[in-house]
Amino acid sequence: MERHEIEVFLTLAEELHFRRTSERLGLAQGRVSQTVKKLERRLGVPLFTRTSRHVALTPTGRQLRDDLLPAQEQLRRAVDRAMAAGRDIRGVLHVGYSSAMVAEILLKAIDVFRSRHPDCEVEIHEVQISDPFGPIRSGRLDLQVTERPVEEPDLTLGPVVLRESRMLMVPLGHPFTRRASVSLEDLAEATLLAVAGAVPQYWLDYHYPRHTPSGLPIAHAPATTYWTEVLNLVGRGKGVSCASEAAQRYYARPDVEWVPFSDATPIEYGFLWPTGAENARIRAFTDTACEVALSGPARMPPGASG
Repeated sequence: MERHEIEVFLTLAEELHFRRTSERLGLAQGRVSQTVKKLERRLGVPLFTRTSRHVALTPTGRQLRDDLLPAQEQLRRAVDRAMAAGRDIRGVLHVGYSSAMVAEILLKAIDVFRSRHPDCEVEIHEVQISDPFGPIRSGRLDLQVTERPVEEPDLTLGPVVLRESRMLMVPLGHPFTRRASVSLEDLAEATLLAVAGAVPQYWLDYHYPRHTPSGLPIAHAPATTYWTEVLNLVGRGKGVSCASEAAQRYYARPDVEWVPFSDATPIEYGFLWPTGAENARIRAFTDTACEVALSGPARMPPGASG
């Protein structure tokens, strides 16, 4: 039996009146009658006796009602418990981040969130860019903000909270510093420094391409594990690397210069969580973080959080 058939049968078994049953369920009276007839044909036995003035359960109908009522009640209690858990904003929410800019937004969001939901604590944890999904897949995190793109079937994408222009980090005195901007085609003239680890290939291809848009090859130096190592290697003149515009506020150093791209797409930082794990805490915190991002100095145009 399908759930809607059980609902129609049990309601009619209680009301013993087709019109009242249809009104209670919000269905057309004909739909109620068709559902009961279809169920009786499938079972091969009548469940109700009905005349123009009277509806009654047959002995088989009474037995089916008595067998189904405990199961329906158990299902109702299970749904009620799940709904209560979904509305319950308490406990500890573990949120991951992979950039200092995002951490700043999260810390501000935590202050606002705590004022609204004092029974829920939020703890933030840094996620290494070389293993972007390991912590959330292991259950150590409930929620995470990471650089897009993300194309993982077991992870659900939430709103974008930060969108930053892309810059190229180059060694001090590099020829690119004499230009007002660089293009993706210019990467064919340099050696690109990238990260390695448990990073999807599509993500690496997006942030550290192997070819320019016209198809020219881009040379790559041996990859490193941590992004701070990339920064050190750029400063030592071992190559160039991409980063967001805001990163220079946190990682400025005298041996590295930052040159804007003229044609690269922005870097987006967005929420994600395990598929099927969304709950009231996650929804409330992501909403709060988006409010904070849009009201602060973050570089997000209108509509970016969608």
